[in-house]
Amino acid sequence: MSEILKTLSGQGVSVWLDDISRERLRSGNLAALIRDKHVVGVTSNPTIFASALSKGDAYDTQLHDLAVRGIGVEEAVRAITTYDIRWAADVLRPVYDATGGVDGRVSIEVDPRLARETEKTIAEARALWWMVDRPNLFIKIPATVEGLPAITRAIAEGISVNVTLIFSLERYRAVMDAWLTGLEQAQAAGLNLAAIESVASFFVSRVDTEIDKRLEQTGTPEAKALKGKAAVANARLAYAAFEEVVNSPRWQALQAAGARPQRPLWASTGTKDPSYPDTLYVDELVTAGTVNTMPEKTLDAVADHGRITGDTVRASYRQAWDTMAALKEAGIDYDDVVRVLEEEGVEKFEASWTELLATVSAELGKA
Repeated sequence: MSEILKTLSGQGVSVWLDDISRERLRSGNLAALIRDKHVVGVTSNPTIFASALSKGDAYDTQLHDLAVRGIGVEEAVRAITTYDIRWAADVLRPVYDATGGVDGRVSIEVDPRLARETEKTIAEARALWWMVDRPNLFIKIPATVEGLPAITRAIAEGISVNVTLIFSLERYRAVMDAWLTGLEQAQAAGLNLAAIESVASFFVSRVDTEIDKRLEQTGTPEAKALKGKAAVANARLAYAAFEEVVNSPRWQALQAAGARPQRPLWASTGTKDPSYPDTLYVDELVTAGTVNTMPEKTLDAVADHGRITGDTVRASYRQAWDTMAALKEAGIDYDDVVRVLEEEGVEKFEASWTELLATVSAELGKA
């Protein structure tokens, strides 16, 4: 069992795996990661499923049966993905029970092609919630402008939500407002607030990728000295915004009624630049009451040589603000950066979903 990951968990950071596949489930690998590497949750996305479907034979039997039954591609994808999510939820159920429903969670994303369509997102969230039918499920809804009212509606109906594709501080505050509004509506409807969980997935590494590119184009020594600093600063300021909300009378009234906080989740924590430490976005974002969802490569790196030295967020707000001010001084347009990242994020998941549909269509044809 990894002592470093044990230390990270001891700091109040929930370790989640950013990956799922039928092969990982049937081989017992997920159960082993729970046992040996303190994994207490799983996230999925269209890219992960597209990759899983393209490898091995784990899906062959189900694909054959779907083909024999004449199931269409769209519903076949739902059948395949929800099967894996149910299985993972069952593997993680003991963790869910042991943590009182805080961890032991598995996330599945709504069709990313619906990211700009509120009503269709809501309908898809309901359908996935019904199809998986596990209390330790999270429905992933993107934090687009159109996704915000869908987040509120889902929470209001008692659906636990993982809000994804958050890049900007302004949008994160809007996400927290949508979540609070949903809880208030759920309370008015007489629902049990303690049964409604939520996390907010704040993306990390992609911020450095985009800003570093712009700093390199600027070319000054001052600009280049800021490379690799934006993502951590942005995430730390997101946690500061979270602290403001959980100290507000609005939240405290809901908490008194049984509600639980919407934990910040650090997503996209594998480093993209090989010159950066491969545990950078774990070591520098340690603080209690958060989740860090890692690709297995990052999980292994942290287990081997992560530097967990205590809280690395809450004492660093001033430094984070200074970094953001220096980036502005260097000519970085933060609003444009986060706009580009959101658009690219939606486009990448749409492309992966299209790839997933094409893979399933081809496999159904073979079957």
